[in-house]
Amino acid sequence: MRIVAPALLAALAGCATPQISRDAVVPMVAIERAAALAPGAYPGVFVMTVRASGRQGSSLYLNSEIDYRDPRNLSLEVRPIAQAQLESRLGTPVDTALQGRTIHVDGEARRVRINFTYDGRPTGKYYYQTHVVIERGEQLLSVD
Repeated sequence: MRIVAPALLAALAGCATPQISRDAVVPMVAIERAAALAPGAYPGVFVMTVRASGRQGSSLYLNSEIDYRDPRNLSLEVRPIAQAQLESRLGTPVDTALQGRTIHVDGEARRVRINFTYDGRPTGKYYYQTHVVIERGEQLLSVD
């Protein structure tokens, strides 16, 4: 019995569930995981190079691809409060400060349906984007 118990413990240790890694996830992995969990979200730390930016309403969008419609694109939606916090921290407008830079952000990647419209009405056609909403400046963890 004394020999069996340690052997059993060693065997069971191999069955332990691994902890969720907080390693940074690249855009394609974030997109795949968000799609798999839709309509839910995939939480994590995301790493990307800001290749383009744009505005819609009061939100600033930072994109991992030049064309925001590219299926490989991860969009960071920076809300107004986070924009103000980041501009204070970075000393310049967020889109200017981060253009071409590699950043790490903490948040949730979520698949978002984008409807095509004609004269303000949905056409019935759509595509998906993957967004990470940045509500607070501290979600930007680092800039390389």
